[in-house]
Amino acid sequence: MSSWLDYTINGLIVGNVYALVAVGLALIFGVSRLINFAQGSIYLVGAYIGWVAVVQLHTPLPLTIIVVAVAAALVGLIIERFGLRPLQNSVRIAPLLATIGISFVLDQLVMLTFSPNPRALPSQLPDVRFQIGGGTIEPLDLLIAGVGLTSALLLFVFLRYTKLGWAVRATAQDRDAAMQMGVDVNRVNQAVFGIAAALGGVSGLLVGMYYNQIDTAMSLQATLKGVVAEVVGGAGNVPGAVIGSLLLGLVESYGVAAFGTSYRNLFAFLLLVVVLVLRPNGLFASARQAPPEPLTGTFIAPSRPVRIPRWALLVVLGVFAILPLLPVSLYVLQTLINAWLLGMLALSLTLVAGTIGQVSLGHAALLAIGAYTSALLSLTFSVPVGFAIIGGGLMSAALGTALISPSFRLRGHYVSIATLAIGEIVSLVILNWEGVTRGPIGVSGIPPLSLFGYELISPTSIYWFSFVVMVVLALLQARLLGSHLGRSFRAIRDDDVAARAYGLSLNRYKSLAFIFGGFAAGISGGIAAHLYSYINHETFNTQQSILALTVVILGGLGNVVGAVVGSVALVGLPEVFRIAAEYRILIYGIVLLLLVRFRPQGLLGTI
Repeated sequence: MSSWLDYTINGLIVGNVYALVAVGLALIFGVSRLINFAQGSIYLVGAYIGWVAVVQLHTPLPLTIIVVAVAAALVGLIIERFGLRPLQNSVRIAPLLATIGISFVLDQLVMLTFSPNPRALPSQLPDVRFQIGGGTIEPLDLLIAGVGLTSALLLFVFLRYTKLGWAVRATAQDRDAAMQMGVDVNRVNQAVFGIAAALGGVSGLLVGMYYNQIDTAMSLQATLKGVVAEVVGGAGNVPGAVIGSLLLGLVESYGVAAFGTSYRNLFAFLLLVVVLVLRPNGLFASARQAPPEPLTGTFIAPSRPVRIPRWALLVVLGVFAILPLLPVSLYVLQTLINAWLLGMLALSLTLVAGTIGQVSLGHAALLAIGAYTSALLSLTFSVPVGFAIIGGGLMSAALGTALISPSFRLRGHYVSIATLAIGEIVSLVILNWEGVTRGPIGVSGIPPLSLFGYELISPTSIYWFSFVVMVVLALLQARLLGSHLGRSFRAIRDDDVAARAYGLSLNRYKSLAFIFGGFAAGISGGIAAHLYSYINHETFNTQQSILALTVVILGGLGNVVGAVVGSVALVGLPEVFRIAAEYRILIYGIVLLLLVRFRPQGLLGTI
């Protein structure tokens, strides 16, 4: 019984930490209708500023908390002023993508400054435990609870009794009406981002002290847990965010008690998906709250796509086809092989996001399904590699569509959040389903690529194989988009209400898009598995999903040629300039920010 009390206390304490992140997200969503994916990066910044204050400057704990809160708030103000305010008149999904780019930039700047090695962050509090009934509690637990309660009280007083707080509430209720009444919404946005960033930074400090360790990979999980708590409680609902955070902390803690630590995140994301499917507006949302408006269709910027003559395309294809016969280095061929694999994933995502309007942030899960299916078919059942890769594509199409189908009824930001959660669930199932996926050990000894009994070992043969597969998939997709199916996809993307009024079955066409897209992604994952010879649950991660989205935006949403051009550009340019690996993610984040700000239609335009 005492152990369950300990798990309850632990769940409530962790829930308090989640609440600091989730409340900030709820404030921002309430005012800007924006899911701030950079909140976890501010959490990371706060953790490392706290480490500098505690370990390097030896500041007392109260001063450390103040320094972290002020520094994080300044970061939040900079993000709002220079990263998001220029986009306030842009299409509504642009700020969402911008926060993803900002998170990439902040994470990489922290990693380049402090190195990716974990660092110990002592708590500066006495290492004692107090007996409470059958459980125990320590001073740091009390500190976290105190910070959480104090923050909630101060926020309540601010929103209820100050003029700026009234302006925040008015803007959250009706932004246009608030502007007409003279409310300075830019000042409101600044205040909200500053408060949210301060809460996020302090949360990072407290988590680092609680676990006595910080590292540069902690931002993504902080963002995901904050988003889960906020959406469970109700997006934009501050009290709901607090209750959702405590509920999430308890669910995770009890899940760990029953099944082990490797299941902690799985329960969190399952809770999110269940809430999104059954009550998309959250458990504590008002019954009168309007359903979210679509975002994806509104991202298609007004532009005329660049028309490339057919003869020019044939010439370029011919050059790439004969490239291995020319005096080029094997390094160039290997780089282009990676570009062709990324191009297959981009073809899949540009169909789903650009043509049907379902922006997926968990597309790497389709790679993982295809990779594991192909690897296990060839290893366990001795299926020829070529057929195993096709099997991986088919499994990815079928299973991926089945998993994502609950999100078809969602709109707005919730589509992206649901796909992100499903992508994480796939990774966690791979980690824990040891009887099939071999768990954390991964799958090793995967046979090399082969075709009709001939092994494809040389870079030249692998290059031609991946290039031909990518071209075939691109031609099939171009044919699909030129058919009535393609026109139906674009009709749903542009206005799903009008499309439904004309008799189009939205779920049916979304399923078809994910089937075609899932097959291409699964083929890419299958080829990658046989090239790598070893895969595990971390091989295909969220970072690859964001990279694919950057490629799609770079080339032009819904543009088949643009997906390939974007892949070559984003993979090839860092290689041309021999940029070290740690700078590449920074480059991807900057490219995404610049595209969203200055060229949202992409290099070749949207179709």
